[in-house]
Amino acid sequence: MENTSPSPTRQNSFSDFFKGNRGILITILLLGLLPFILALFDGQPISSLLANDPGKSKFYQGLAIEIFILAIYALSYDLLLGITGLLSFGHAMFFGVGAYLTGIMLKSFGWSLLPILGLVAVAGVVMALIFSIVLPRVKGITFALVTLGIAQVFYIVIQSRELVNYAGAEIGLQGVTPPEFLNPISHRLRFYYIGLVAVFVVYFILKRFVDSPTGHVCVAIRENEDRATMLGYNTFYFKLAALMLSGIVAALAGAMHGLFSPIIRPGIASSHYTIAVLLMILMGGIGTLDGALIGAATFRLLSFWLEKWFGGASQVIIGLVYILLVLFLPYGIVGTWKLRGYKVKQGWVDLIERFTGKKQET
Repeated sequence: MENTSPSPTRQNSFSDFFKGNRGILITILLLGLLPFILALFDGQPISSLLANDPGKSKFYQGLAIEIFILAIYALSYDLLLGITGLLSFGHAMFFGVGAYLTGIMLKSFGWSLLPILGLVAVAGVVMALIFSIVLPRVKGITFALVTLGIAQVFYIVIQSRELVNYAGAEIGLQGVTPPEFLNPISHRLRFYYIGLVAVFVVYFILKRFVDSPTGHVCVAIRENEDRATMLGYNTFYFKLAALMLSGIVAALAGAMHGLFSPIIRPGIASSHYTIAVLLMILMGGIGTLDGALIGAATFRLLSFWLEKWFGGASQVIIGLVYILLVLFLPYGIVGTWKLRGYKVKQGWVDLIERFTGKKQET
């Protein structure tokens, strides 16, 4: 009889996966239960929650969706800057193109969702190729300034009078009707779960990329590109791979924004939005991927609560919070946690060795 039981190797791989991603998997579970927990505390019946009736749960679902979109956007930038070391001041262009393409194709051309997502992914690749033209020639702050210039061209074009019938100029693109099954008003809970799945699918894809041989070369480029070149790697192709993957992810985050937001404003393609994502990964921990998720959530929740409590003065307070984070958490929330966690673990190992006289494995 044929043995159909799982092989020990497969069982070990599953066990290692759950062990290595225990925190993320617990987070997914808690976020999956969050709408029901909020409804329970608000006294809202489950039937009312499933019917997308108004309530605190529906409101916080919307806030969480905004965090999911920012998290995908932050993951894309962390891959580019934190993993590969490419400082770009024009990353918002990817996000803006994804959002505007989605809105224009839905409103003006009546495309369905899947072709739009395919077009957005292709647009992300094309923009990455445009940025890559200067990759062999410039690096560091010069590359950042060139990308800023390219992005500013898009920011100006999207507000031009020639595109007012499509993009809405400086007012923004309004009246976009998403597909009914993804309507954030009538089907917000469904949008919430699709957004939740999208965040962690992107996270695991990027984590797999970072752990791959290509990702290791990208990290080597970040640390010392000249040494990577000396070892025989054509760093241009590795940087291009990271740039293309980052561009696709950022454009898809923009597409989610276009589906969720009632107005697509040109500000999402400005340098301000690039600075925002830079702050997110600095707050969370640059180059950690986990930090991009934590940073996006911290950034959006800080903005929400401080604006609610202090109104116009909230921007000053947010600036002070950033300064305090840089002073006391120089490696970001996740980076500092991992560093201190390692020191605590090493301290326990040293203590056990002192009492037992036996060397412990770390």
